[in-house]
This record gives sequence, structure tokens and C-alpha cells, in this order.
Amino acid sequence: MPCSTRKNSDMTTNAFLQLFAYLVILVLITKPMGVYLTKVFRGENTFLTSIFGWLERLIYRLCGIDPTSEMKWTTYSGAMLVFSAVTALVLYAMMRLQQFLPWNPQGLGAVAPDLSFGTAMSFTTNTNWQAYSGETTMSYFTQMAGLAFHNFASAAVGIAVAVALVRGLVRSSVQTIGNFWVDLVRCTLYLLIPLSILTGIIFMASGMIQNLAPYVTATTLEGAKQTIAMGPVASQEAIKILGTNGGGFFNANSAHPFENPTAITNFLQVIMIFSIGTGLTYMFGRMSKDTKQGWAVWGAMTFLFLAGLVTCYVSEQSGNPNFDKLGITSLASATQPGGNMEGKEVRYGITQSTLFATVTTDASCGAVNSMHESFTPIGGMVPLFNIMIGEVIFGGVGAGLYGMMIFVILSVFIAGLMVGRTPEYLGKKIESKEVKLSMIALLSMALCMLGFSAWAVVNPVALKSLANNGPHGLSEILYAFVSATGNNGSAFAGLNANTQFFNITQGLSELIGRFFVIVPILAIAGSMAKKTAIAPSAGTFLTNTPLFSALLIMVILIVAGLTFFPALSLGPILEHLVMQNGKLF
Repeated sequence: MPCSTRKNSDMTTNAFLQLFAYLVILVLITKPMGVYLTKVFRGENTFLTSIFGWLERLIYRLCGIDPTSEMKWTTYSGAMLVFSAVTALVLYAMMRLQQFLPWNPQGLGAVAPDLSFGTAMSFTTNTNWQAYSGETTMSYFTQMAGLAFHNFASAAVGIAVAVALVRGLVRSSVQTIGNFWVDLVRCTLYLLIPLSILTGIIFMASGMIQNLAPYVTATTLEGAKQTIAMGPVASQEAIKILGTNGGGFFNANSAHPFENPTAITNFLQVIMIFSIGTGLTYMFGRMSKDTKQGWAVWGAMTFLFLAGLVTCYVSEQSGNPNFDKLGITSLASATQPGGNMEGKEVRYGITQSTLFATVTTDASCGAVNSMHESFTPIGGMVPLFNIMIGEVIFGGVGAGLYGMMIFVILSVFIAGLMVGRTPEYLGKKIESKEVKLSMIALLSMALCMLGFSAWAVVNPVALKSLANNGPHGLSEILYAFVSATGNNGSAFAGLNANTQFFNITQGLSELIGRFFVIVPILAIAGSMAKKTAIAPSAGTFLTNTPLFSALLIMVILIVAGLTFFPALSLGPILEHLVMQNGKLF
């Protein structure tokens, strides 16, 4: 018999309270985190200076770094590129030689060349896409000394770039935007390491494992043998979340009980994913000596976050209209009772699953506690769209702020055209150079996302990796390259990405999505730092008001819509329409 025709509630009281609590906590941590970040990157003393100050000075001395010397944007970019290239090569070598390295109790062999390349590019760019199963591919040494190191390094690079851009925006008539090596060291010592230690302890106390023991063979109640993977999970999980990396120790990522044991650790993870990103917005306002500037950016981010979250939640709670009591699709059947629980952990339910999916794709984290492919078409479109717009909604650590600044520049430029005035931001003129650099960043990402996807859908080798046909298959391919280019790393699932084609093309996508954005951003920082700020006049368009936040939101949606709507209309939107008519993929 068909199930009851009663529709699911769009927003249950329990869901509303969870989401409200999350938003309140997000607001409460924004200012303290922003104040602390300001002190760290201004070189001021913090409560951790007495603990790590000696180590910071020792690092400068051993590495020959002059902490008082600053760099032009070209030197800053060069240092960042050299650091990224060297660390990528070290990680590649580590994977290729892991059978000769210590802490490999399972005796895992060398990682294949193409997978090593793709993984090295992935972790270097803060993407952390995993085309492998961690517990059967990577040794403890590779996980800790290679992947976890890059979780710290790539996060610190992103934050350093964001801070350099802020300096360029707020400084006046100077040539320099800071010292990359100093920013990298201070970010790691005073921010990422202390927070990771604290978070790791909390995770271990909550049931997350942390050991170097061999895998355990257990006998089930039915008498079957089961291998239970062990490893240093909590230490990697902490920086995976804080650094918005997302690369899990296990294949199931944050759906695995050893990576995410309870509803409390799940809620803590989604808080920590946004914690640094939300603080950077307040840091921007504080360094610009106008905290309203930071709150205007924060307001735009929050609105987009809530819009995506509500859309995703309502879609999943509504479920599949072609569902009956026996699980057989039928046009005569009613809406899925209890909502769409396919691909979700019953420990978390729809609310925590959709919250996690929205947060992780807003923040270029890539960690998942549910399978996005199993979402409804519109529910799955939300994570996809979040990455398409550059993950500027709080975003990856640093990446969200500097990505949003691209849209800020475009919004100011458009506002100036509308009122017939030279566009200005923070008292400085926005000229053709800044607009061109912003467009290079945006167009390179869009071209990479859509170009590689177009190649894949006409490539017979790539099509063999699909688990589904039709619009859902297109979504699988599109999500893979959007996730790689957007440096997110989450997977739509259903796609076998561990092939030579996908390992190489996604590795290239990750490089383009990272460095074809960062270098133009640093060029903008250098250009803006040289300009002289002028006092606002009666005709100045204010950029610290709700009106500007609204304009910023509209520019983001219009640009994203014009760029990606055709692809979305052939993927999740088409799948939603045909689902309403009883056809599933």
C-alpha cells in the first residue's frame, strides 16, 4: 500500500533550534577570533607569545629570515610558489617511496605515479581530493608527515594570502604587503597548532582514536572476520577541520565513527570549519579601522549561507516524490516519509547532514558526513553551487575572504558605473587593472570547471568511470571538476576518479584553481598598496552598509548564474524536473 500522503514539515522545531544555535555560536566567535588574528598578523604579543616566541625566533634564525623585512607582491608571490612547489615534490616522493619509510605496519606499497601526482597537487592546494581509500593506500608515516603536514601548510598559505591582500587594501602609498615567511610561521605557530592541539584533545576525549597500532582483526557475532583500521586519526582530524582541508584518514571521511564518533563531535566540526573564516572578516574590518566593513562582508556571506542551507534542508526533508512503503518508485506513491535519509548517517539525520554539506562546501573544506550523490537533485545542487561561486561564503581559511574581495571589487566597479563616478573602495580608486585581475581569477576558474567537464563528457575513457547516466551522470562529472578547481575536495560519489585521466586532469584543475587566483589576488594587493587613500566625500558610495551587502549578494548570484546556469540546467535542475515525472537515475 502506498504510504501516507502527509507531507513532511519544511522545518521542524528540532532542526530550527539546531540551526539557530549554530548561527548564535558563529556570531559569538567572530569578534574574538578576529581580534586574535589581528594581533597575530600585526606581530603583537598574545598569550601564546611566551610559549612559542622562542621557537618563532629560532625558526627565523635557522632559516635566515629577517622578520623586519617586507616584500613586494612579486617577491611575496615568488616565495609562496617556491614553497608550494618544494612541498609538493616532497609529498610526491614520500608517496612513491612509502614502502621504504617507517610507521607502515600494514606493509603498504608505493602509491601509483598518477595517483601520487593527483594527491600531491590536491593537498598542496588545500583541495584534499582523495581518489583513494586512506586506510588501504597510505601508511601512517605518509598520513602524518605528508598529508597532515600539508593540511597545516596549505591552510597557512591561504591565510597568509588573505592577510597580504588586507594589508594591500588598508595601506597607503607603500610598495610592500608583508613577509610571506613571517606570515607562514606566525599563522602556524600561534593559530593552527594551538587550536589543533586543543581540538585534538577534545576529539580523543569524545571517542576518536589516536594510535600507531597495527590494524585489528575482530570476529563478528556471526563468526565472520573483520579488519578494523587503526591509526593517528584525532591529530589529523583536528587540522583537517580547522584548516578547511577535508582529507579524511578513512575512506568514509567524517561519516566514519572513528573520525566523527558522536553528534557532539559532528556539531563541533561544523563550528570549527567556519571559525577562522568568520574571524578573518572581523580582522579585515579591524585592520581597515572600520569594523562595519568587515560586518558588511560577513552579512553577505551569512545571507548566502542561510539561503543555501534552507534550500538544501527543505529539499532533503521533502524527500523523493516517487517513494512508497516497499521502496518501489511509483507515480502513485506519496512523498518519502521522514525525508530523504539515503546516504546519510542515522546518527546525524537530515539536519546535521545538510548543515555539514552546506558548511563544508561553503568553506572549501571537502569533509563529508553524508554522500552528496544520494541527496535529492536540488539538495545536491546546493553544495555544487556553493563551490561554483568560489566558496566565498566564509570559504576556506583565507580563500573565502580573498575570493569575496574579488566580488567586492566588481560590485564597487558596477556601482561606480551606475552613478557615473570613479569606483572607490576604502578611499582608493578601483581602476581597470584591478578589475582585469579580478576577471582573470574568475574566468580561469570557470573555464577550468566547465572546460574539463566538457572534455570528460565526450571522452569514452572518462565516461567509463560513471556509475549513472543522464543528468545525474553529468552532475557526477561536473561536481568532480568543480570540486577540484574550487579547491574543495568533496566528492559527489558515484564516480571512479582513481584513473589516469581523472588523476591528471583534476591535479591540473587544482593547480589552476589555486594559483591562477592567488597570484592575481597578490597583484591586486600590490597595486592597491601603492595608491593613496583619500577621505570620503558626500558622493562616496558607502561599502559598510546593508545596501552594499545586498549589492554584493546580487553581483555574486548574477555572475554565477550567467556562468553556470546552462550546466546546472542540464544536470541537477533537469534531474529534478524528470524526477517529478517519475523518472530516476
